[in-house]
Formats: sequence, structure tokens, C-alpha cells
Amino acid sequence: MKNIRRKNRRRPEPMLAAERKKDPGVTKLTPRDDNELDAYKKRALYAAFVLLFFFAVIISRLWFLQMQKGEYYRELADSNRVRYLEVAAPRGNVVDRYGREIVTNRPSFNVVWVREDNKIDDEWLKKITRILGVDVSDILEKIRKMAHNPGHIPVRLAEDIDWETVAKIENNRMDLPGIKIEVVPLRVYHWGNHASHLIGYLGEINKKQLAASEPGIYRGGDLVGKMGLERLREKDLRGEKGRNYMEVNALGFEQKNLKGIEPLPGNDLRLTLDMELQKAAEEIMDEQDYAGAVVALEANSGRLLVLASAPALHLDEFVGGISHKAWNAMLDNPHHPLVNKLVQGQYPPGSTYKIITALAGLAEGVITPDSVIYCPGHYRFGNRTYRCWKRGGHGAVNLKRALSESCDVYFYQVGQRLGVDRLAKYAKLFGLGEKTGIEMEHEKPGLVPTAAWKKNRFGKSWQEGETLSIAIGQGFNLVTPVQLALMTAALANGGTLYKPTLVEEVKDPDGHVIESFTPVVLERLRGQGRNLKLVREGLVEAVNGKRGTGRRARVSDKNIMVGGKTGTAQVVRLKQYIHLKEEDIPYKYRDHALFICFAPAENPEIVVAVVVEHGLHGGSAAAPVARAVLEKYFAGKYALEEIDTVVVPQRMLEGDSPLLVNDIAGDILRQQTQVIQ
Repeated sequence: MKNIRRKNRRRPEPMLAAERKKDPGVTKLTPRDDNELDAYKKRALYAAFVLLFFFAVIISRLWFLQMQKGEYYRELADSNRVRYLEVAAPRGNVVDRYGREIVTNRPSFNVVWVREDNKIDDEWLKKITRILGVDVSDILEKIRKMAHNPGHIPVRLAEDIDWETVAKIENNRMDLPGIKIEVVPLRVYHWGNHASHLIGYLGEINKKQLAASEPGIYRGGDLVGKMGLERLREKDLRGEKGRNYMEVNALGFEQKNLKGIEPLPGNDLRLTLDMELQKAAEEIMDEQDYAGAVVALEANSGRLLVLASAPALHLDEFVGGISHKAWNAMLDNPHHPLVNKLVQGQYPPGSTYKIITALAGLAEGVITPDSVIYCPGHYRFGNRTYRCWKRGGHGAVNLKRALSESCDVYFYQVGQRLGVDRLAKYAKLFGLGEKTGIEMEHEKPGLVPTAAWKKNRFGKSWQEGETLSIAIGQGFNLVTPVQLALMTAALANGGTLYKPTLVEEVKDPDGHVIESFTPVVLERLRGQGRNLKLVREGLVEAVNGKRGTGRRARVSDKNIMVGGKTGTAQVVRLKQYIHLKEEDIPYKYRDHALFICFAPAENPEIVVAVVVEHGLHGGSAAAPVARAVLEKYFAGKYALEEIDTVVVPQRMLEGDSPLLVNDIAGDILRQQTQVIQ
């Protein structure tokens, strides 16, 4: 009966939507309308877009990392597997005008310690300090300074060790983990300390230099130029470092050497200097224990032949770093070897300035060659008496005699007629009062005073009495030895002022000239040919005349006439020393001695300027130094001219001619032969 009832039971009719709404107890089963479906579709579309964008970003990033930055990350990965050590490049050589070596390189052995995976213990320290012969504190200080560098960069513990120390380290290698021998080039100075202020020296790069350098060029511990051409020509001389690559394991231990990059040597410099002349100048200054400077140059080009500042620096003391003791000794030296007197020394020109006064007087028409001025030994101006160096006076003198005997009274009156500003005009035409542009550091400009200069400097008007002191090279006047040489060259060559040239050419490691230098004209004095000739005649008389002040500059060859001018520059006038003998005056209060000259007088080739600090008199102290340079110059020149020119056919220099093959003389003959084509 129950089954029959179930079969007969009818399913209820589905309720209409309207009815379900009326009945709150009925579940909502209404299908989504069109708006709801559109909303779901939009959401699905947004989700798909976000998903696609996400995958696009991932794919783009993968492409960037693998394609664009693949090489970069490959190098990073290799850096975990490969270590490299930089190999110092040999610095470029420096030679003189004839190719004679001034500075080259030699191999040196340094002791280095690789900190990576190596620890310091007491036993290690004892052994390494005993072998090197240094204190433990020195070793620890060097390690501390390199603490900021990566562990694979070695710490340099000792430099330029000898063969005995090398052998000891190699024999104890097993007991000295991390210790290695590093071979680096070291500078060799073939002429000792000659031209030391010009060449300069190397030193370890400091933090300031390292921060200012281009990235990747230097690292801590590198040697760089600290002074002179080594510093000024650092980019030319330094070369490019090489690299030694080594494969290491996960612990950082070396497994094998990989292919490296060879270092590229620096460029070579050929200077205009003649080192034989340089040596002659420095030796005589050293023999006399003089402090000062010697400059020699070609009169018609400005090429420098000698640049000597005395006393010289001891370059060997700077190799590997100068000691505090040696540095303090130079600081305390009364001759001030650290000062490059060639361009940093500023001195009153003394009577050498009378050349300017004479030319200005002739050019401005205040005197003629025949103008005569009487010298009684003094000149009264205002309420002051200006004395001549010769107490008894020179009597009646004209221009030629005034120059040859250096009469002060004559030039007092010429200067008074000219005035300070006209004197300054001609001094500046000869390059005084301005930097010359020479390739040397910290050049000083000297000083050519004017009325406006004094007003600006001291707030006071120029006094006419001051012009008298200026006219004879005293007072505010200041010059450098290089300026004196250029002034003399302009006088000797007829009025052309050249920029001083020091570097003749730069060559790359393959010998190709990449830079060369030619004379540069700074100023030309036009229309002064006759006046320059008159002044030169006075200077020739100063050396060769019976009463000339520069007689000690005469060379032994009577066929060579020298023209020159002495100068004595007062350092300070102290009344308590007036009655003392000159040799009894304290050194620092003695007058400076100057001398300038040119030769041969009829056709000048060479100019020499000498300043001897506290040398008292130009004629007795400075002139003999100039003579030594001149005699060396002409002796070398005549030695070359005496070699007979051998003329042979071209065919004898080629092939298997029995005259030349296997004959040492053949090499000499090739160098001295005029070849007939």
C-alpha cells in the first residue's frame, strides 16, 4: 500500500519566480541576468590580462638577464672561480737629445702576502720578520693599511729585496703560507742624481690621488709620479697593467694558471737636454758647495740644454719610499734641496737687469750710444745718496763702458729719466714678471713692479727714488733663473722670445713618434735690431775688455768670444755687517751672485744663466760656472766636427762586401758615412 501511495503521489509544480519572491522561505534559484554575466566576463578578462602581464614581465626580465646582462653575470660567476693579480707595467724610458738613457727600468723582487684564507700567528710573524729584518709593528702596519682591499689583493711587505732574501723565502715557503715573491719593474737612474728636480721621483699613491684618478687605473700600493716629469708625464709614462688569471677552488686555493694579459710599457720621452752639459754644470756647483741654479738653452729655438738646481735630490732615497730621517735632513738643510730653484727660486736680478734699462733708454730716446754720464762714485737724489759699487767712481762713461764695467750711477740716471712704468714695459717684453710655461711644477712668475702695482699692493704712491733701485735690478724686482736665460736668449738672437722646450718628442713602445714639439714664439721685439746689437757689444766688452766685470767667463779657445753680464743681488742690508769682511758675514745674509752670457758673440748658439745663492759676486762665483758649461759645449761640438766624413759608394754598404762584413769598423763607418746614391 505504501508503494502504491508513492506512485500515486504527484510532484509539486515548480513555483513561479513571482511566487518565490512572495515566499521568503523559498531558496533563490533565479538564473543570472545579462548584466551579471557581463560583469563576470569582464572580471575573467582582467584576470587573464594580469596573468599575461605577469608572465610578460618574467619573460622580459629573463631576456634582460640572459641576453643583455649575460656577459656581466658570466664574469661575476667566473670571479668566484677565477682570481687575477695585476702585473705592473714597465714605465716609459727617458733619454736625452742624443738618445743617452737617463731613466730606465730593472726588475726588482717584492715580498707580498695574500690574506685570503691565510691567518697570522706568532710563529708566522717571527719567521717573516726574521727573514726580512724588520720589526713586527712594521709588518702589522702594512697589513692594516690594506685591510679595506679585497682579500685576494696581496699586501706588499718588503720591496726590492736582495737575492739572499729571495732564497731564504723560497726555502721556507712551506712555513710561510700566503707569502709570495712579486717581480716588478723599478726605476734606474743612469746619471745618478743629475737632473733630479727635472726628472722627479715615484711614490706610493695616496688616498687623495686614488680618489681623483680614473676608475680601474690605480689601486692602493701602486707607484705614481710624485714630482717632476714622472708626475707631469704620468699618463705617458705609466703604461697599462697586465693580469695573471688563476683558477681557484671553492675554498679559494689556486688550482692552475690561466691565460693572462701582458702589460703594455709606457711611452718613451726624448728630452732636449744634453746630459754631458748637465753633468758638467752640476759637478762644478757641487764641487764649490753652491746652492742655486744653472740654465742653458739654444739661443735660436728655446730648447733647453741644462736645467740644474743645486743641491740635487738623492733620488735613490725615494725609491720604495723615503725614510723620515732622510726627509727631515733635507728639510733642515740650509741649501734647501727640496726647492726647485730653476722656477721656484725668485731673486733680485741685480746688474743683469741693466740690459733692460739700457734697451729701454735707447728705444725711448732718453740716451744714445754716445751719451756720456759722469760717475764720481755716487749719485745724489733728493735727500739720499745712491752709491756706485766702485767707490772711486768710473768717471765719464758711455753706454758700452757702462755695461762692460756695470756702472751704477749711469743706470741710476737712465732709470730716473725713464720712470718705473716704461722700465716695466720693456721688462715684460723680455718675459719678466710672467710664468714662462716651462714644463715644470710650481713655477713662480717673478715680479716686475709698476706704480699701479705698488698702489694696489701697499696702498701707497710710487716714489721716484725707488725707480733708481729698480733700474739696477734691486728693490721689488724678482726673476727666476729660467726667466733670466730666456731674456738673454732674446737679446742674443735679435729679439725673439721663445717658450722654453723640454720634451722633444714622445714615442710609443714600438718606436713610433706620437707627439713632437717645435719652437714656440712668445714675443718678438720689432724695430730694435740696432739697439740689441749695441747692448750685445757692451756685454762682449764686459767679458773680453780689460776692465770688464765678467772676465772670468772667457773660454780657453781664443777664437770664441763670449758676451755676458754679471750681477750682485742684495739679500738684506744690515748696518752691523757693513764693516765686516764678506766671508765673515753670516751665509744667509750674503748677496746672491748672478751671471748671464751667450756665445759665440758674432753668431750666438748657446745661452747660459747662473744664480749662486749667497755667492757674493757674479764675476767671481757665477761666471766660472758658466765658463765650465760653455767649454764643455764647444769641446763636444768640435769633437764631432773633427770626425772626417768618409765617402763611399752605396754598393759597399750592401751585400757581402769584404770591406765591411764582420768588421766592427763597419758599424762605425755606417754611422759616420755620407752615402753616395
